Amino acid sequence: RKLYTELHEIGHAHSVEAWEGDELVGGLYGVSLGAAFFGESMFSRRTNASKICLVHLVERLRDNGFVLLDTQFTTEHLKTFGAIDVPKDAYAKMLDLAVNQADLQF
Repeated sequence: RKLYTELHEIGHAHSVEAWEGDELVGGLYGVSLGAAFFGESMFSRRTNASKICLVHLVERLRDNGFVLLDTQFTTEHLKTFGAIDVPKDAYAKMLDLAVNQADLQF
């Protein structure tokens, strides 16, 4: 928690949250570096709450010029949003280009 709090304070840890009234019903969080976003975890307490957060995340990343969203692994669910598997060598090049850009505003 301490590390993520520090990352948040310097603008690198972010969350997208779904609320129903005053109850947190879903969300996701991750870390940004350059023009890359690294998704760490997502959860739902209501049907589709994390999916709604993922759609908002992708929209926000696109609007702000991000070029890489790393979801750690590809699931059938993530494929419905356009996620693809990337070979290791290609990923290394994509990662290098993305993290070496100036930090973007999330």
